[in-house]
Amino acid sequence: MAVPSQLAASVYVALGGGTGAVLRYQAGRLMTTWLGPERITAFPWGTMSINVTGSVLMGVVAGILARHGEGGEFWRLLVGIGVLGGFTTFSSFSLELVLLIERQAYAPAVAYALGSVLAGAIGLWLGLAATRAIG
Repeated sequence: MAVPSQLAASVYVALGGGTGAVLRYQAGRLMTTWLGPERITAFPWGTMSINVTGSVLMGVVAGILARHGEGGEFWRLLVGIGVLGGFTTFSSFSLELVLLIERQAYAPAVAYALGSVLAGAIGLWLGLAATRAIG
């Protein structure tokens, strides 16, 4: 399979992303129904289970694409970036972190892990603070 055009690649990602977002929403609803709203409020079990599941699935997709490589661009775009990206961006983070560790790039792996989590949390806090200050 040839490399898709930018338009085709964008369509694959959009279709997969929409599917992943719906799956995330439904998985969150299922966890809330299963565990009850009070347990979901006390700890984000739904989000954590989605992130872990997405990471496992990203590992499966990456393994399959690495093994079969040829013609995998469609599946990488649709499932890896699209579905799993819409389901959870944590799966992409996990893949990139593990690849750094496998390359024995330990310092960048630690920096990436801590930087992503801390900078993400600080960024969210700053966004909330700015929004609250404005409104």
